Amino acid sequence: MGTNSSRLDAIDALRGFAIVSIMLLHNIEHFDFYFVPAGLPVWLKTVDKTIWDSLFFLFGGKSYAIFALLFGLTFYLQDHRREQRGEDFRARYAWRMVLLLGFGLFNSMFYHGDILSIYAVLGLALIPVARLRSGAVVAIAVFLLLQPHAWIEFFQALPAPDEKLADPASWAYFGRAEKYMAHGSAWEVWYGNLTNGKIGVIRWSWENGRIFQIPALFMLGMLAGRKSLFIPSDAHRLFWRKTLTMAVLAFIPLYLLKTWPEAWHIGAALRRPLLIIVTSWSNLAFMAVLVSSFTLLSYSGNWLGIFSPLGRMSLTSYVVQSIIGTSIYYGFGLGMYQYTGASFALAIGLVLALLQRQFSAWWLGRHKQGPLETLWHKATWIGAHSEAVPNIGANIPKSSL
Repeated sequence: MGTNSSRLDAIDALRGFAIVSIMLLHNIEHFDFYFVPAGLPVWLKTVDKTIWDSLFFLFGGKSYAIFALLFGLTFYLQDHRREQRGEDFRARYAWRMVLLLGFGLFNSMFYHGDILSIYAVLGLALIPVARLRSGAVVAIAVFLLLQPHAWIEFFQALPAPDEKLADPASWAYFGRAEKYMAHGSAWEVWYGNLTNGKIGVIRWSWENGRIFQIPALFMLGMLAGRKSLFIPSDAHRLFWRKTLTMAVLAFIPLYLLKTWPEAWHIGAALRRPLLIIVTSWSNLAFMAVLVSSFTLLSYSGNWLGIFSPLGRMSLTSYVVQSIIGTSIYYGFGLGMYQYTGASFALAIGLVLALLQRQFSAWWLGRHKQGPLETLWHKATWIGAHSEAVPNIGANIPKSSL
């Protein structure tokens, strides 16, 4: 790990790992079309449940968090590089988020659970904190991670803790989505996803605390960039070991609390906001386990570089998996939601991830960036003379490290 190249590979590999895990989760979910095929033998149902539970334990709520962390890291590297040249990147970054919103809305046509459009809007939160001292940024990030809205709901419920709560508002939108996912034409799916589906996802993100957690992770990623935590050194190795230990110790009780909320013996009106809080903290702790473990493993060699091509083309990979995946599972395409439980869907996901990895390696052997990354970069710097600048799917310039 002594070269700049290997340092870049470690970050690209982590981003690629997140892309693969997102791909696998999306496949077993049929890209947000939850459907269990009828007539499956008991043994296959058992296998499917084991796969479902295992993948969600490992990656549910964690993969997107890794992606968010690296999003903030990339912002810092872009901003810092420009600052060293006497330029202020923040206005250009705001335009960059407008472009990302366009990519996200396009992706949302196919997959309403798209995170790019949400990242584009919440990513603007980095602009006002970019010049704050690290201690202030930590305080803001911690406040957001505490899930303030859920705590407000908790205290509002104290006078009537046993009150029966209505279903979350997002459920109605997702219920309507199932109809056009199963039987709608491609046009009906695209229109429904951009209207009904997108509203449902935004509401779900609010209901589950993602609107607070995502910008906090952006800020933590920015701070990791300031501290150069992904550059190998003895001090950073010690940091990641301590992080791994503390994350494991925090995750165990949080996971137990999240898994058995009925053991809390409190009313439903109190339990719902507390479950949101505990779940978000549990996912954050396990995300730290994954990131620290991955980073420490990267110290032992560059064998994790197998994920790097996907990481360098993460924007292209993310959008392409939505187009292909929904065409495989939704009714307007192959309609495979009717026949695939978690085990078969996982097999499909693994094949698609491997094909994407090989395509990315092939493409990057002939081009500096992925196709969407190139488009994003060129549109970002319209009207400006610039050297290559990193994005969420490109290598980080050596001068930044």
